[in-house]
Amino acid sequence: MKVFKFGGASVKDAEGIKNVFDLLNKVGAEEVLLVISAMGKTTNALEVVIKNYFEKSSAFHASLQEVRKYHNQILLDLFEDEDHEVFFTVNSHLADLEYFLRSNKSPNYNFVYDQVISYGEIVSTTIVSYYLNEKGLKNNWIDVRNFIKTDTNYRDANVDWEQTQKLISKGIKKKTINITQGFIGSDANNFTTTLGREGSDYTAAIFAYCLSAESVTIWKDVPGVMNADPRYFENAVLLNQISYKEAIELAFYGASVIHPKTLQPLQRKEIPLYVKSFINPLLPGTSVSKGEDLEPKTSCFIVKKNQLLLSLSSIDFSFIMEENISEIFSLFHQYKMKVSLIQNSAISFSVCMEDKFENFNELKAILAKKFKVSYNENVSLYTIRHFTKDAAEMVEKDKVVLLKQISRETMQVVTKE
Repeated sequence: MKVFKFGGASVKDAEGIKNVFDLLNKVGAEEVLLVISAMGKTTNALEVVIKNYFEKSSAFHASLQEVRKYHNQILLDLFEDEDHEVFFTVNSHLADLEYFLRSNKSPNYNFVYDQVISYGEIVSTTIVSYYLNEKGLKNNWIDVRNFIKTDTNYRDANVDWEQTQKLISKGIKKKTINITQGFIGSDANNFTTTLGREGSDYTAAIFAYCLSAESVTIWKDVPGVMNADPRYFENAVLLNQISYKEAIELAFYGASVIHPKTLQPLQRKEIPLYVKSFINPLLPGTSVSKGEDLEPKTSCFIVKKNQLLLSLSSIDFSFIMEENISEIFSLFHQYKMKVSLIQNSAISFSVCMEDKFENFNELKAILAKKFKVSYNENVSLYTIRHFTKDAAEMVEKDKVVLLKQISRETMQVVTKE
């Protein structure tokens, strides 16, 4: 089997869905499992719904209607007959969403988030499945929550690999086109969980691993993996080949094309990952597999915006030792802070991190009881793999450098623009 993953940009409107059908006809769709994300900016739109729900905002019903209206327009553009079964099925899913929001009693934001946000993927895959059937590509729609089982760490759930492997091995029909959702799973009580933002790539890797698939292809609106984000760097070049090890390094530092958790299961079974263009599907794209670390050999640039640079120093000028650092990292874990860079001296300790869950103010109050706390918000973290003097100068030009760290292959710079 092959696993194809289509992100939100590839199915953002009727034309995108028609293009998926054309693409499958060009590259072949036999024994393929499709993992599909929510359409366009649906995840963002559902996040607005959740925010309005918790704030009891007067805009709550309007934001819910926006989600309904957006998908209804896509349905009208794809299906001529408004009595088509797909309208009923999609409306049924959205009615389930509204029922949950009316009847929910849980005050747990992360739990509610996962129950609501998942409808983006459920509706998206329903529409694509019906459309492909309509066009003669018969397929099997799968509810991923019956196959990927996780713990109850809502919004960033951990996969129960043993149970997931059993369910996928038994339940997936290999000799057909299967369509399922990215990003979501379910816990032991069958409540929906999510695997973290951009987790659809991870979903594709989970299925590929459990099915011992031939390959995974991530279809994107770019020709493959570039050595830099073209939005921030001029003259970005396409990487033809990346080894698993190098790709894991790039993902760890925040390369946005590949989700950090995606690569480990693929590497274990040496399943190649291809990143290709859904606009030009016959181009070779980028291969992540055994082989050359990087081809062509070039510096790779990764930038993470909206980071937080936190510096802690001891109040009494005593050393910051292992026990202090252990305590600090325990708090980072507790408050779900993602650390990307660490630097320490005798009496100070600095980290560049991401406050994904907006917990910093609570964390800061606790740290301030034991340490002198200073911080910079909205900084940028630049990472250069295989850096050169010219690459470093280019990144630092016209910026205030707050912190710099260099190792054999990697240079990291925290800047204020």
